[in-house]
Amino acid sequence: MNRVSIIIPAQNEEKNISSTIKNITQSLQENCISYEVIVINDGSNDKTEDVVLALARDDKDIVLVNNPGPYGLGNAIRLGLQNFHGDAVIISMADGSEDSRDFVSYVWTLDEGYDCCFGSRWMKGGATQGYPVLKYLLNRLGNFVIRFLFGIPYNDITNAFKGYSREVIDKMQPLSAEHFDITIEMPLKAIIHGAEYKVIPIKWYGRKEGKTKLILKEMGSNYLKTLLKLYKNRNVKGVRAN
Repeated sequence: MNRVSIIIPAQNEEKNISSTIKNITQSLQENCISYEVIVINDGSNDKTEDVVLALARDDKDIVLVNNPGPYGLGNAIRLGLQNFHGDAVIISMADGSEDSRDFVSYVWTLDEGYDCCFGSRWMKGGATQGYPVLKYLLNRLGNFVIRFLFGIPYNDITNAFKGYSREVIDKMQPLSAEHFDITIEMPLKAIIHGAEYKVIPIKWYGRKEGKTKLILKEMGSNYLKTLLKLYKNRNVKGVRAN
């Protein structure tokens, strides 16, 4: 892989975005991985844009893209996918919940020849800190339903933090999810289109600053609509590798 693109949707993350970007880029630099970081400013009304622009002045591989609207995680990620230049894409949250070392593991896994690298917080070697109980229960239930419906063993499909080759990104188009349901649309479309993927353990940390953008009521209806749409095309060919 010549270059990896990190896409980070961000809405009102002025207190988290700087450390998130710095931790990611430091890990990639330490491992001699060429990168670009694309931050999608998703209608922030705080200083998120200013913070990213300040970082971009010191690092030409950090790019800010303002989403003109409509806003939403899915819309922001789709905009990022229209603007990346790397051989692969890693989707990351702006709140620092991902371990920066896992980005390196994703790149190494994709370099092995896999189409996708999916992380799991719920397998041996994975871990979470500060994961809310209600969110955990809903996560486990949702993932169980998806595994049952699609006949796949992967147990953390709703997590946004995943890596995809450029070829797989092209195959899964068009993407239609506008909100958090894009977290299931992308991996399930990749699997449906026959992507070969590897699952590795990852770590997750609760945000230190700000509030989550996840609204459970909206999440349920959006996830259900997207899940039913994908279920109609559930000819799963993907391969899980250890």
